Amino acid sequence: MRGEIDPQACMFSYVDLESRIPPDHPIRKVRKIVDKALEEIEIWFDDLYATGGRPSIPPEMLIRASLLQILFTVRSERQLCERIDYDLMFRWFVGLGMDDPMWDHSTFSKNRERLMASQIDELLFEAIKKQAYAKQLLSRDHFTVDGTLLEASASLKSFKPKDRPREKPPGRGDREVDFHGQKRSNKTHESTTDGDSRLFRKGPGKEAKLTYMGHILTENRNGFIVETEVTPSGTRQEWDAGISMLAGQSTRPGQTIGADKGYDTGDFVLGCRAFGVTPHVAAKKSRGAVDGRTTGTEGYAISQRKRKKVEECFGWMKTFGLMHKLRHRGRANVSWIFRLTATAYNITRLKAYA
Repeated sequence: MRGEIDPQACMFSYVDLESRIPPDHPIRKVRKIVDKALEEIEIWFDDLYATGGRPSIPPEMLIRASLLQILFTVRSERQLCERIDYDLMFRWFVGLGMDDPMWDHSTFSKNRERLMASQIDELLFEAIKKQAYAKQLLSRDHFTVDGTLLEASASLKSFKPKDRPREKPPGRGDREVDFHGQKRSNKTHESTTDGDSRLFRKGPGKEAKLTYMGHILTENRNGFIVETEVTPSGTRQEWDAGISMLAGQSTRPGQTIGADKGYDTGDFVLGCRAFGVTPHVAAKKSRGAVDGRTTGTEGYAISQRKRKKVEECFGWMKTFGLMHKLRHRGRANVSWIFRLTATAYNITRLKAYA
């Protein structure tokens, strides 16, 4: 017999939200990992808020929602709030009930500075790493470093002289401005939209863009990200960031660090050896800083194979993690979202071993 559609909507539902998520759904493993990390850093949340006054949105919910945005490639926080409002799985992950109202998208912007001031992104990143260390998934001896360009949320038309008049000349809109043929550099110009971004090009023949440079340090066992850093764009920034991230790791005999040819410089190689770490960088054909005493070892060959895992991290962060084109402005905001995206990547890696 053909069924009929009942136009009368149900007033009550007797199926709870928990039972609507399949027991074998991968999101349950992710939620378990995130909840364990948030429970570890819960004590830090108490210092962010006053003891009295109107209750605010729990910071745990905001962090879970931000991770959902990265994991499911939701382009904006406005779209994220709409998705949470009607998607039962998103509601369950964030911690909202079936009838709880959804907050406004501006809540993320208002609370981000508070979370940034307390370095919650670093605490969450370290809490996820701690879970991976507990499962013996991370190597403490062998690392790989690399950097990538992050396109800033700013147009080239916003790159204007630093000594420009503050008032905009009448009758000259952005469509009428022609900057072709003009000499522009970071010394004389800056972006009026994102002053922390820098004009940079990846190589000869490539177009110049307003960018930041994101750096990651990965371990070679399973490719987890163990450190991140965001710097202004520049060739030397890669070497300095690599040394800076390596300095944050505990030193022990026999440690190595792999990298591409861009790191085969005296500054980076000597900086690594100053920490007792052997630099397994890809050797240049001429005028390189490493010689046959390093490149002829078996460990060097292994590091060269393992170092390509770092590209998987950048590929995921730009394809799924919304890092192909930045949505935030200012180095502090970019560093926050870059580290949070690295945390989301580590969660996806950790989920495979849960």
